[in-house]
Amino acid sequence: QWQRERLLTRFEDVKIELDPQRVEQEMIMLAQKVDVAEELDRLDAHVEEARKILKKGGPCGRRLDFMMQEFNREANTLASKSINADITAAAVELKVLIEQMREQV
Repeated sequence: QWQRERLLTRFEDVKIELDPQRVEQEMIMLAQKVDVAEELDRLDAHVEEARKILKKGGPCGRRLDFMMQEFNREANTLASKSINADITAAAVELKVLIEQMREQV
């Protein structure tokens, strides 16, 4: 809704008439583009895997380093899909935390 209002306001400002059906199509495509559910699911799976690795004990540096790469990949995707400053800030904070974990590994 926020993005729809923003788009309509911009077009009103430049006095461009829009086809309502076309606006709906664009909103659907935008919603699909910025959907981060898959990335969040993968992050959850990575957290669980990292916990398993840590609970197992023993040498685990290489496995944890690999998990940090996976975390970073998902954080990058989240940041690239963001259309909201709060989400972008959260993705940047996530990357900072991942880098801190990588240093510990």
